[in-house]
Amino acid sequence: MAIYTGVPTVPIMYLRPTRASFDNPGSSIDGGVNGLGEAITMETSGGGIITATYERCVLQADDTQRHEVINWLGARGNGGYRFFNVPIINDGIGPFPVINGKPRPIINGIPHSDGALFSDTSGYSQTTVYGEITESAALNAGIIKMRVYGAARPLRWSDWFSIYHQVKGWRAYRYWDVLEKTDEADSVYTLAIAPPLREAVTVGQRVELARPMCVMKFPSGFTLPYDYEGWYQSRPTLSFTEAF
Repeated sequence: MAIYTGVPTVPIMYLRPTRASFDNPGSSIDGGVNGLGEAITMETSGGGIITATYERCVLQADDTQRHEVINWLGARGNGGYRFFNVPIINDGIGPFPVINGKPRPIINGIPHSDGALFSDTSGYSQTTVYGEITESAALNAGIIKMRVYGAARPLRWSDWFSIYHQVKGWRAYRYWDVLEKTDEADSVYTLAIAPPLREAVTVGQRVELARPMCVMKFPSGFTLPYDYEGWYQSRPTLSFTEAF
């Protein structure tokens, strides 16, 4: 039986990719044609899968630990039967407040109640925007209700978010329609989502809008070699698909 929880997270910000792509392919099937010769498309109950690609990660000669991380990703991921938590980097496009001229999904350096930091001068961190499920929804539900806290703008066209499920682990979703929104400071949204829920959710369950994650594996046929060119420079591409 596959294990989707307790898997390591890919340190994607550390690897410095120069291009990223996230998608939800395979959400429909062709149902033949009608009398006019037009294809009839039907949505699949599973709603396809989530995919993520990070291209041209920047590894230089003095980035020995980054080279080690790439080697570890290949050692663990080749074959597609060991899983990772893969972040979806949405820092610049999510509903995050602008602090010092930049959208901030996460605030760092938060001190203890007495104003002191840890011995290494670091502090606590917390997300600026998050959600909470306000109505239970079953497995494969395509509509959820959640209250959103701290958003700098309303949810409107679409945003990525993730939910940590007890069995299926981290799963990523996005909404394709805002069906309803309450008029209050921290609004409750009724959202049509894709893909549908991978596991039932309950009232009070947290929803992450800052750097959502999805448990993923290397897709069939993809391997991550350890390679480099002169002076140990490398620009590897990482490809992931939702784990089932």
